[in-house]
Amino acid sequence: MRVLSVDTCLAASSVAVIEDGRALAARSEPMTRGHQERIAPLAKQVAAEAGIAFSDLDRIAVTVGPGSFTGLRVGLSFAKGLAEALGIPCVGVNSLEALAASTGAAGFVAAALDAKMGQVYLQVFDGATALMAPDALDIGAATARLAELYSGGPAIVAGSGAALLDGVLPGATRQDLAFADPVAIARLAAARPAPAHSPRPLYLRAPYATMPAA
Repeated sequence: MRVLSVDTCLAASSVAVIEDGRALAARSEPMTRGHQERIAPLAKQVAAEAGIAFSDLDRIAVTVGPGSFTGLRVGLSFAKGLAEALGIPCVGVNSLEALAASTGAAGFVAAALDAKMGQVYLQVFDGATALMAPDALDIGAATARLAELYSGGPAIVAGSGAALLDGVLPGATRQDLAFADPVAIARLAAARPAPAHSPRPLYLRAPYATMPAA
């Protein structure tokens, strides 16, 4: 199975192509803005490096959030449009499970994104098993949730919100990942059944906006 992954949820535009789990090509360009201008050319470049045409793909993987409200919509629109044009499935992957998979760890992993305003987006895993649904939590509530779920042993806290939870788990390794590994995203999507419906954005809270001053 050949899978192309697309990620614009966090602080990069990322694309990878895998074939039967093996990475053929991958690129990540760190950025907080400009995903819309870069994702299509980047996908073409990575496909060329992998030695395939888009018509050779079996499915498209895309991160659906949580993350940048604008960024995740860019990736979703591109991935869904490409999948529809090719007549192949588009598989959504949440950005927290993508971060957890990017650590390469088989044990306890807490994926945390800085959601601003004193909150983190949090999801906790034991290997491939999710111990909780993705959630937006105040720092205090996130600290309590980690303490509740952690039963000892090696642990990793990964993502842009890891620093906000530093010291909560004794001896845990901190990985300040700004974005997920696109190869990990592609492998997650390849391992699950083709969905019956197109992926939808995962918003864990309403967008924060203020009216401009008069």
